[in-house]
Amino acid sequence: MDTTSKLAIIVNNPELSEPLKTIAQKVLNQQRITFDEGVHLYQHADLGYLGVLANYIREQKHGDNTYFNRNFHLEPTNLCVYDCKFCSYSRLIKQKEEGWALTMEEMLDIVKKYDHEPVTEVHIVGGVLPQYDVAFYSALFTAIKKHRPELHVKALTPVEYHYIFKKAKIDYATGMRLMKEAGLESIPGGGAEIFHPEVREQIAKDKCTGEQWLQIHEEWHKLGMRSNATMLYGHIEKFEHRVDHMEQLRQLQDRTGGFQTFIPLKFRNQHNQMSDVPEVSVIEDLRNYAISRIYLDNFDHIKAYWAMISRQTAQLSLNFGVDDIDGTLDDTTKIYSMAGAEEQNPAMSTQELVNLIKQVKRKPIERDTLYHVVTDFTDVVFEDEVKPQYYKLPVIN
Repeated sequence: MDTTSKLAIIVNNPELSEPLKTIAQKVLNQQRITFDEGVHLYQHADLGYLGVLANYIREQKHGDNTYFNRNFHLEPTNLCVYDCKFCSYSRLIKQKEEGWALTMEEMLDIVKKYDHEPVTEVHIVGGVLPQYDVAFYSALFTAIKKHRPELHVKALTPVEYHYIFKKAKIDYATGMRLMKEAGLESIPGGGAEIFHPEVREQIAKDKCTGEQWLQIHEEWHKLGMRSNATMLYGHIEKFEHRVDHMEQLRQLQDRTGGFQTFIPLKFRNQHNQMSDVPEVSVIEDLRNYAISRIYLDNFDHIKAYWAMISRQTAQLSLNFGVDDIDGTLDDTTKIYSMAGAEEQNPAMSTQELVNLIKQVKRKPIERDTLYHVVTDFTDVVFEDEVKPQYYKLPVIN
């Protein structure tokens, strides 16, 4: 049964509550749901219902296409001037013996390590330190582009940009223009956490506000550039805070159209100041992916980081609105593993990623950062892949 038929059955189910029936009808008619309806989904919708709605939207937008890219992470430092309570990655400057701070030369050496690899993106993000300022990052981006012009530079979050622009005494518009001129091509979605000050004050009070995060992305979008957005869920926030977060993203997307992908990030409770807060279940992860897909009608893509939630949950998420599972990573990030993610050494070959997607009957599409198709792996057979054997059956005369 196709997704349209499944959704039609839900809409006509006499046992379904009127509010849930109304939401299902809106999804079928490609109409936007309201803030209150978003909260209602979190409070009252079961997983099966949400899966049908989210999968319908996913397949209307992308069919079975499931995207990934070949990328690597460059993490300049895990030392940081900020003290986010949920962070397992960063170390305050006074804990510098537990951290690292790479030089420009060391960062470029990491980039050069991939010279003969078919990667399309370097993802640069890490802690915030005074020496990594506007001049430093401008020089880094320029050096990367000079060395490998075709490598897409996706770098830094508004947390870093707010800090370095303030230090340089320049406004966001000027700062983002300088970054673009230096070679920056897109911005990752990190640092968003939860926008609502009621929560943000408790978990990340000393870094940029939710409003400032949105302003920096808006300035970047005004330059005709693209970015991603995240939400850290499953800690002390309420359902209303999640919907408020998505509502603010949806409104900015209405104005600029600059966001490509929304990435829900699961709170992991190991090795941080919120270790007493229990993690939510896989069921809640899938519900959250599905509601994100339903609510953010003007976002093209919903991404699940397989390195954070496990390969199996990433596979499940492909039936709950997700159409992107990120990249190969090549064990170049410690952000997830230090927080207690299932993947302690997050590296996957292209073949492994392709097989992961094919196992759940989806089409693996390698993309570049801006979602141009690099390779459709649907019918690709890898050289070392075991081909199915066919035997002639005996013929009885």
